[in-house]
Amino acid sequence: MQGPLSANELAELEATLLPALERHHLRILAHGLRTLQAIAARREGSPPDRTALNHWACGVPQLRDDPSFRHTFLDQLEAAGRQLESIASGLGSTALALELPELCRSAKAAADQRLRIDDAGS
Repeated sequence: MQGPLSANELAELEATLLPALERHHLRILAHGLRTLQAIAARREGSPPDRTALNHWACGVPQLRDDPSFRHTFLDQLEAAGRQLESIASGLGSTALALELPELCRSAKAAADQRLRIDDAGS
């Protein structure tokens, strides 16, 4: 099964100088963004609601046939949507209009903030 991120997009995420765990979180968020954009069939506005997510998931055999996993996966997509909305709000944008460079900048700013807090506590 082909994922929602292209090889070039994955390379862009890997090229960040973020620590491994931060890059992992960034990849998950980028995957969530591209998945939500695909489900919504648009790259603007808010993420799809739970009803739309569930309708989409019921059309994916692996999700349709595993209700427990489907529920957990949709919970994670909703959480990604909330995080994307938070990032977009700070940029004066919408969640589905975000692009990978914006996610990379947001992840770097969050990592920098954590480093400043860690340094202040030392």
